[in-house]
Amino acid sequence: MKNRSTILTSFVFVLAFSLPAFSQKATPVTPRASPEAKALLQFLYSINGKYTLTGQHNFPAAADKNSKFAARYSGKTPAIFGTDFGFAKAGDKDSYLLRDSLVKEAERQYKMGAIVTLCWHAVPPTADEPVTFQPIQGADPAKLASVQGQLTDQQFKDVLTPGTQPYKKWAAQVDTIAIYLKKLQAAHVPVLWRPYHEMNGNWFWWGNRVGQYSTEALYRQMFDRFVKFHKLNNLIWVWSVDRPSKPGMEFDKYYPGDKYLDILALDVYGSDFKQDYYDQLVALSKGKPLALAEVGDPPSSEMLKAQPKWSFWMIWAGMVRNTTQKQYATFANDPRILGLDDQGYLNALNPFRIITGIPPLPLFRPADFTGEWILNEGKSNLNNGGTGNLSTRLTIMQFEDELALNRSYTDEWSEPRITEEKLMLNGKEINAEGGKRSTIAKLSDNKDTLSINSKINMSYGGQSFVIQTNELWSLQNKGQELSIIQTSTSPRGERKATLVYDRIAF
Repeated sequence: MKNRSTILTSFVFVLAFSLPAFSQKATPVTPRASPEAKALLQFLYSINGKYTLTGQHNFPAAADKNSKFAARYSGKTPAIFGTDFGFAKAGDKDSYLLRDSLVKEAERQYKMGAIVTLCWHAVPPTADEPVTFQPIQGADPAKLASVQGQLTDQQFKDVLTPGTQPYKKWAAQVDTIAIYLKKLQAAHVPVLWRPYHEMNGNWFWWGNRVGQYSTEALYRQMFDRFVKFHKLNNLIWVWSVDRPSKPGMEFDKYYPGDKYLDILALDVYGSDFKQDYYDQLVALSKGKPLALAEVGDPPSSEMLKAQPKWSFWMIWAGMVRNTTQKQYATFANDPRILGLDDQGYLNALNPFRIITGIPPLPLFRPADFTGEWILNEGKSNLNNGGTGNLSTRLTIMQFEDELALNRSYTDEWSEPRITEEKLMLNGKEINAEGGKRSTIAKLSDNKDTLSINSKINMSYGGQSFVIQTNELWSLQNKGQELSIIQTSTSPRGERKATLVYDRIAF
């Protein structure tokens, strides 16, 4: 069996004759970058000016729930999976204690075809984890224990001066993050690494510093720590700024130099996509890719015509509904805007997956039935049976390998009757009601349909009988309809119906 190195060499040789040539600029700034990092950056160069990828940030505690919601709500599965290494206490959505699970989720996302981008609301070297997001009122400013707030000039100077206690504290904190990035490196996962984001703003402790002891110097110090000391080679370095909306926030004052970054990124909230911001970054980039690292609202298709070099956008967690579903629908008809399920994305990405020995992606994604659903009698085929024994409302929460299902039945003489079920999606039999009810649920091989087979043992009038129900679930109309083909047998005979439920909430 060939080893990984031989396989990678063979793939690179083959693709040298099948892919367009790239300039030296397509080589990561990290010396001896991993094959995966090289392939990822080359991919971003290949779509430069042609396509814009959709992306979604996920709170550390959410795993991929923000991305799943974005997929259901917008109709496009985000191609960019983003999250944060966290800073907050246990139980907080930004808890720093979730890093091991974060790494596992990033690995899973990469294998499924997503591009992983990570940031870190870094802890100031005046405090230990966890810290708050904003300074606590009345706290000692010299002992800053929040992501936001300012260090004193002397403190900031000390952080940039090797041998000082603040520098040693900074190095220890950075080394902690390096441990998790090394785990991703060992798993062959390339990362769009976005340190000290919005560095031209004055709201984070690291930001808005110019001169000898500057924010850009802090960025370069992290680069050297990760690349030269820790030998990390799976990172694509993303230099990230906010809009230069005030004097002192000009991009060039915070630019660390061409050899320290691969991508130039801008954060935009309030749809403030000024052409001047874009033009300045294009000039500064010298051909390197651009990205919208954080947005509250994605740019419109019309805006992207004037600003075509945005390689991706990433909507911040909790802001998907800032944009209406009607607006998202326009992206579905724009061939330049690509999600994870789009054939254009697969066509562009798969050659680079092959470079690194990862199988090409198939054109399907696992169905996610999560949501609130209500029966649409007009669309359903009830075979003259009526809805008397059918659930009129479904509440579903789907996880990776299980599904929680509440069915609501309308009784004409009392309040709605609700049944609760927990199903395993791997074919494992679930017994309930003291063994009277058994259910087996299983996703199809390509995970786009769900079969549910259940048996209920009942007795009435001194006689025992079995009610057996078989259901086949699938999503239709871009996930807005749930179709259930239901066949049931009981002492009353056999009944077959096709039930259509409309999505009413996520």
